[in-house]
Amino acid sequence: MFPITYEITPSSPEAHLFDVSCTITTPAVEGQVVSLPAWIPGSYMIRDFARNIVTIRARSNGREVPLTKLDKQTWQCAPCDGTLRLEYRVYAWDLSVRSAHLDTTHGFFNGTSVFVAVEGQQQQPCRVIINPPPGNRYLHWRVATALEPEQEGLRQFGSYQARDYDELIDHPVEMGDFALVSFEVGQVPHDLVVTGRQNADLQRIAADLKQICEHHVALFGELPPMQRYVFLVMCVGDGYGGLEHRASCSLLCSRADLPARHETGISEDYRRFLGLCSHEYFHTWNVKQIKPQQFMPYRLDRESYTRLLWVFEGITSYYDDLSLARCGLITVQEYLELLAQTITRLLRTPGRYRQTVLESSFDAWTKFYKQDENAANAIVSYYVKGAVIACALDLTIRSRSAGTKSLDDVMRALWQRYGKRRQGIPETGLEAEIAEITGVELEAFFQQALHQTADLDLEALFREFGVAFHLRCRSSAKDKGGRPQEAGTEQASVDFGAQVSAKGERTKLVSVVSEGAAERAGLAAGDELVAVNGIRVTPANFEAMIKRYLPGDTLEITAFRRDELMQFSLTLQQAQADTCYLEIVAPTDGWIAKA
Repeated sequence: MFPITYEITPSSPEAHLFDVSCTITTPAVEGQVVSLPAWIPGSYMIRDFARNIVTIRARSNGREVPLTKLDKQTWQCAPCDGTLRLEYRVYAWDLSVRSAHLDTTHGFFNGTSVFVAVEGQQQQPCRVIINPPPGNRYLHWRVATALEPEQEGLRQFGSYQARDYDELIDHPVEMGDFALVSFEVGQVPHDLVVTGRQNADLQRIAADLKQICEHHVALFGELPPMQRYVFLVMCVGDGYGGLEHRASCSLLCSRADLPARHETGISEDYRRFLGLCSHEYFHTWNVKQIKPQQFMPYRLDRESYTRLLWVFEGITSYYDDLSLARCGLITVQEYLELLAQTITRLLRTPGRYRQTVLESSFDAWTKFYKQDENAANAIVSYYVKGAVIACALDLTIRSRSAGTKSLDDVMRALWQRYGKRRQGIPETGLEAEIAEITGVELEAFFQQALHQTADLDLEALFREFGVAFHLRCRSSAKDKGGRPQEAGTEQASVDFGAQVSAKGERTKLVSVVSEGAAERAGLAAGDELVAVNGIRVTPANFEAMIKRYLPGDTLEITAFRRDELMQFSLTLQQAQADTCYLEIVAPTDGWIAKA
């Protein structure tokens, strides 16, 4: 008999309601306390999942047990004799990888959104009974999860089990009429589960994922212990996102990201999807096993601060696309295009001069995950800068060790020293440990990369590996970088100093660049442009209109701020060379193509 049993039923898909119960065999004598997590590991923001609990009550021996709410996510039951059963209803209408979603087409949940923790008994094993929705229309629904089933057979409604609460909430569950393809990696079954209407070549996707997974396993030398791995993919009209778990990942993608059955090449959309899958699978080691000491154990009732997110997200972001090239799914030049786009995103972030990557990691809870119109001026992404630092670190190690060591060696060592031993990486000392692993002196590199805000000398590093580093001005707002200037297009010579919304008929400023032309003129985020030099502005003509002028020209801007019409004089600035592309000038196989 399990000390704790959970039961979850999608009782009303049309109303987006799960009914959940938690049965506690031996509740605390003084009155059992239960709580729902405030955040989900991998997404560092307080989300207050308890706000979705519609009703909650407790019973014991057929009698109501009084409940006292202690804070926004914690309840205390009155003392009782015998088994305690909590019953509560959860509203599930968040179509994301982080929470729970239920309608008449499918159901999805993360344990952090639906399963309360039994305080003092989080280490106890538990059973989970997953029931189907009531009614004949749901007879064809199945279940997809990496939870261990108690009954024979997979993908059935019924009983599952987890060793403890931490494992329970680390296995998301999908239910519905999904598409399924299976393959094997390292003698471990892998499932590709796709929910949502699509007409994709799932066999091809599975074959490509198999290559990516095998590459990651070869890099680390082995898979962490698991019975199976599941890619849970929700396919929608427009969406993108992913969240890692110990033996699965939740993915949100657009239908256009998945290749049709007649397609043979790898489109930019499909390349992006494979990069997302690669990223989340790499997390199977890097953050799910190799993790900061601050996350052992997770404190899910409050923020858990660490300055090491650049390691777990930045290094993972470096390897996700690199692995596609190493597998041969994309060419070396296509990989360099993706890398140059990452560098371009960093160069277009003024906040990189105001926040170090260590500060970015620490402040993820209040800054990176709560970005406003001034974010680009104030912060830097530990994903983006972390990926650039990881690339620079890899090249530096390879250069100074004459090719005998690389970042691959560092990741394998961290897996052996920390991941396999279930020990967390301390907040300090990792830099010296990387130097010890590689035998390379890295103090000056880390001082600049992690503790300062100056740009790294990427041009010199790339040159050593046969890659020329180029910067140019962007050609349009849609120019992501990664490629030389296209024939027939014109680089921008002037900078307006603001990002303009391209949606709808109104021309609104989304954000204003610090110390840029728009800010100096007095314009602000949210202002609606009406005219430039007396000529009406629209999202369609704004960019072409501004390109007709030269640096130093002064424009008379008419704009609404709230409901007040205002006039501004704006002097255009010289456009910045903030768009990167990388060119192969000598063999690069030693760096990119070999693990």
